[in-house]
Amino acid sequence: MRMKTYDSKVDKRGQITIPAEIRKSMKLGDDSLVILEVTDEGILIKPAIVTPVKPEEYTRYRAAEFLLNNAVDDEDYRQARLAVKEMGLEPDRISHDKPR
Repeated sequence: MRMKTYDSKVDKRGQITIPAEIRKSMKLGDDSLVILEVTDEGILIKPAIVTPVKPEEYTRYRAAEFLLNNAVDDEDYRQARLAVKEMGLEPDRISHDKPR
């Protein structure tokens, strides 16, 4: 299979124009993201696939677990316990490891 080649220029801002025929065949529209990969033969430009990730929402209980488990010393643990109490929860009823 013979590959078709295209010419393009790098402008003063370092940008190149991808010919319309290529953009259409690769379904690249305005603001499409691409990946540039440096190979032994040159620069390979590939369409990027972006999948939005919904941020995880934590319950108050789960957030309290994080606070208590991530305490690094006694003072940090004391502050975490206060924060958990301010959340309306009882620290001793939440499964966690005390710092050593």
